Amino acid sequence: MEAVLWVILAVVLAIAEAFTATILVIFFAAGALAAAGAAALGADLVVQVIVFAVVSGLSVGALRPIIMRHARPALETGERPFGIEAIEGSRGTVVEEVSADHGMVKIDGELWQARSVDGQEVFLPGVHVRVVKVRGATVQVWHDDLPDL
Repeated sequence: MEAVLWVILAVVLAIAEAFTATILVIFFAAGALAAAGAAALGADLVVQVIVFAVVSGLSVGALRPIIMRHARPALETGERPFGIEAIEGSRGTVVEEVSADHGMVKIDGELWQARSVDGQEVFLPGVHVRVVKVRGATVQVWHDDLPDL
């Protein structure tokens, strides 16, 4: 029965990790799974708690720094950006008038919803713009008066 409770705790902690941005709670879920294993092998409750604490602590101490090092943005690490991160700073062409409320730009052959950065500027079709920020599936754009990055 104790093993089932540990597994339930591990599942709850894993779900809770989805709602945090810290990459920390998942290590406690790993500790709970290890404690569930100890309980399944017939270990006493004190031993289960010790296994939970040791596995959780070792996971946080050993794995979290590695994961956080690899989770940093490419601009911080000096690597070449890719995916959404590579879109920022790129050039696009306005396909549908861009204003504070609506618009569409073409960036590297792909169509993106766009808004002007300041919310007041309007960009007409055919105008070249520069992506300043990506917000979900929408890019915020401004005049392409910057040199190529």
